[in-house]
Amino acid sequence: MVIKNAKVCDIHGERVTDIRIEEGIITEMADGLSCSEILDAGSLYFMPLLVDTNVRVQDSSLNAKNIKALSDEALSAGVGHVVLNPDTTPAIDNEIVLEFAQNGLHGLKGAKVDLMLNTLKEDNTLSNIAILLKRGAVAPYMSTIAKNDVAIKIAEYCQMYGVTLFCKAEDNSLISSGVMLEGDVSSKLGLAGIPDLSEVLHVSRMIEIARHFKIKILFKAIASPRSIYLIDKAKQDGVDVTCEVSIHHLSSSDEACKNFNTTAKLNPPLSSKEDLKLLQEALKEGKIDILTTLHQPSSPLNKEVAFYDAAYGCEGLKNAMSVYYTKLVKSGIISMPDIVRLCVQNPSLSIGGNAGEIKVGSRANAMLFNPDEKVMMDEKLSLYCGEELYGRVEKIFN
Repeated sequence: MVIKNAKVCDIHGERVTDIRIEEGIITEMADGLSCSEILDAGSLYFMPLLVDTNVRVQDSSLNAKNIKALSDEALSAGVGHVVLNPDTTPAIDNEIVLEFAQNGLHGLKGAKVDLMLNTLKEDNTLSNIAILLKRGAVAPYMSTIAKNDVAIKIAEYCQMYGVTLFCKAEDNSLISSGVMLEGDVSSKLGLAGIPDLSEVLHVSRMIEIARHFKIKILFKAIASPRSIYLIDKAKQDGVDVTCEVSIHHLSSSDEACKNFNTTAKLNPPLSSKEDLKLLQEALKEGKIDILTTLHQPSSPLNKEVAFYDAAYGCEGLKNAMSVYYTKLVKSGIISMPDIVRLCVQNPSLSIGGNAGEIKVGSRANAMLFNPDEKVMMDEKLSLYCGEELYGRVEKIFN
């Protein structure tokens, strides 16, 4: 097959060329290619499939059916590789559950699914990190509810095996009673709030652990601009820390929780309107390293209830590329090559991969993306329900 007039977009930028694909491999890239099977892209974007390292299965219930549904939904939205969070039911914190989850990966025809390991067991003691890494988990995940002595042991394992620690910064004593960000909106709604200090305090603590042990830490789903400032300052000091922010936190504020909208009940909670602007500025300035859909789908049974009782999370993978394009590229915040860097290259690097470049000799693992096509979101559990979005994934090469 030859794809004519494709606007190739990867980590090197954008250029228009023809692409020859044979048995899933890019064999030639040049102008004027010919073939009996020709697809005229008409200047649609030919870009790598996205990578998302922060997704969950339906209701966080770990089984083969939910893993398959996750894989299929991801690929249909232009996401070719996902990493499943390990705080599932049951949690991926021992060899038996890891093997059970790995059995659910067999025969997948959608996106590639990798598994993280939960470094903490339910009683907050340490899981067998070494065994789980050797048996195929791609990265250790830690919530900062871990006490200092346990966090230090986890850091030592990361140092020993040279892996990135995926870290969720949160304070157990501050998140236990709150259901959204502490601020004006929570006060008006009469809902218990979670102060952003819950995140900031533990980002600061883990930066010092990364500095001391010289390990890599990726802070997951950061919501506070203050946290990003601390992480950026640490980078300048030579500490190997990076941060991930969700598309929801870059396009919606806690005002989305008005009228007790449970779809906007996220973990971490949505930021204030003022902090939303600061997060967008941080993205423009290159201080955010990775983007995620923060996909955490829940059944209506767990969402269509009182706000306090509702499950955290919302749909994120469905039309992921369309949401990224509309909210970030079409609005002028970042460019399409930035999307490749933030949604392909950097998340791939965090798990030891090297995606993001379209070149001769590599597998296609790409999509044709039409930025002019209008898409309507109609999922009840999507934060963008009913919004007018642009950009449709026309074809997947996987």
